[in-house]
Amino acid sequence: MKPYIISPSILSADFTRLGEQIAEAESAGADRLHVDVMDGHFVPNLTMGPFILEACRRVTKLPLEAHLMIEHPEHLLAAFAQAGASGLIVHVETCPDITGTLKTIKLLGCSAGVTLNPATPAGDLEPALNLADQVLVLTVHPGYSGQEFMPEMISKVAEIRCMLNQAHSLARLEVDGGISAATISRLRDAGADTFVSGSFIFHHPEGIVAGIRSLREVLAS
Repeated sequence: MKPYIISPSILSADFTRLGEQIAEAESAGADRLHVDVMDGHFVPNLTMGPFILEACRRVTKLPLEAHLMIEHPEHLLAAFAQAGASGLIVHVETCPDITGTLKTIKLLGCSAGVTLNPATPAGDLEPALNLADQVLVLTVHPGYSGQEFMPEMISKVAEIRCMLNQAHSLARLEVDGGISAATISRLRDAGADTFVSGSFIFHHPEGIVAGIRSLREVLAS
């Protein structure tokens, strides 16, 4: 298993050059791509559906993970799987039967991820830990890219790392929100091993390659 994974979030990409920027991220050593799906109800923003993910699938061989910030995600699991998603991440807040939803994701041939909003207690993940392939901790409020990192979420990452260890889970522990060269080491030290970064990579003053390289350098230090 790769010790650390970097997953650029295409929400921060220039959509007039999306294919070009995805190719640049892939050649720069990105491990996977993160696709933020928002419905305008569960979170205030409205973003990408299966059609965009399918377009991404046509231009890259990288795994594509879809973070479904939507109400009733069970209605769209099959559509995203058919569009080419490698992994689907759902919220405990929108899945009353979280274990059933994760089982459905696995039956569709995707890795099953679970996440929770910053205000949701870590304990709400407990029923999902034995089924999840990855757990995503949001370090900003969901809805928009470019938000300021919430340092109070570091202790939550550490708490969930302990929960995973106690459950003997092999799930990856992913973080998303304000991930930069200045924040990534603190999250790594708290137990995270997978890092979603949007603005820092796609808006890096020296370009996408430099953004990914700087994150790798900090992780290696």
